[in-house]
Amino acid sequence: MAGTGKAQVRPQGLSETAPWDSGSENEPRLLFFSGGTALKDTAHELISRTGNCVHLITPFDSGGSSAPLRRAFNMPAVGDLRARMMALADTRHPGNPEIYTLFAYRLPEDAPAAFLRNELKSLLDGRHPLMAQIPSPMQGIIREHLTIFVEVMPADFPLAGANIGNLVLTAGYLMHEERLGQVAAQYSHMLHVRGTVRTLVDVSAHLAVRLASGQVIVGQHRFTGKFGKAIDSAIQDIWLTASEDSPEPVSVAIDRRVEALVNSADAICYPVGSFYSSVAANLLPAGVGRAVAANSGPKIFVPNLGLDPELKGHTLAMQVERLIALLRRDAPEAKPVDVLSVVLVDEERGVYPGGLPKEMLRELGISLVSMPLVREGRGPLADSRLLAEGLMRVAGF
Repeated sequence: MAGTGKAQVRPQGLSETAPWDSGSENEPRLLFFSGGTALKDTAHELISRTGNCVHLITPFDSGGSSAPLRRAFNMPAVGDLRARMMALADTRHPGNPEIYTLFAYRLPEDAPAAFLRNELKSLLDGRHPLMAQIPSPMQGIIREHLTIFVEVMPADFPLAGANIGNLVLTAGYLMHEERLGQVAAQYSHMLHVRGTVRTLVDVSAHLAVRLASGQVIVGQHRFTGKFGKAIDSAIQDIWLTASEDSPEPVSVAIDRRVEALVNSADAICYPVGSFYSSVAANLLPAGVGRAVAANSGPKIFVPNLGLDPELKGHTLAMQVERLIALLRRDAPEAKPVDVLSVVLVDEERGVYPGGLPKEMLRELGISLVSMPLVREGRGPLADSRLLAEGLMRVAGF
């Protein structure tokens, strides 16, 4: 099981010509700048209305089970990509429910090293119950990818808590010349994913933020409040760096395929989720702001209804201002309404810090649309079905 760094391994098992989405061109195409788990249920709810949505996922996370993979192979984060593909996989197809279960499985965190190695070996040779129930040829493809991962895995790689789906996608990334978008397309094809799911960029980069106190924090996991103490001062700026060890900004750009996805969307959504690490992070690469401004459809912001530790000290008005400012970094000639045209809220049951900035939005030409998003007695989070219905209506469908 020894290996170090990146490895050059041969592509096998999956077609290089797999399609990027499974929806009909006649179905509505909503595009989401997303990450994490906040949108997962709504994304699943939307597939009963359209199989043509696009989910651009942030690859900049640095915590959880993606962290050791990023450090071992200097690669983008794959955890949120895997989770969104699984949420949109068509479980009516034979083998897909079993793959879902396998890709969600994590090796025990408190087991001895020998047990973890044996557990992984039983998956490789097909003896493990989770692998044995997956039919061919899908089982063979997954086992081949796990075998590749074991061949290139550093000798000191921490298997405790490792997510099997993440290991499989990592092997695919290494096998296909570090093109994570290609791996996402191919597994989406195999799993009959309803829509297009891919990371915004294929490069390895990290998030850095500057707080109002002047403190600079590098690494997503250090400021989200999910893996340790929450920040005690408001975030004032966010940018990309090359590593967790340096706050030096780097320039990263989207490719033509992502630009085309943004251009072809019927509506663009900045959805619920961690404001900076899931939503704003996707607006940082060069080309995003210009592509959004060039799209003539509605651009919808759905503010969080629950507590987001990243929004300490932020009113809703500040969130709107920050979104517009980040997008106009890349498209300075764009008017605010060119990059954000609708704010979708639940005025009756939603709680928004600082209240609803109605006058400010009116002056900017941005529409404030209120719809039921929270079910009575089930607050404060948005109900996935109500949010899906609301987005379709605001998008004009």
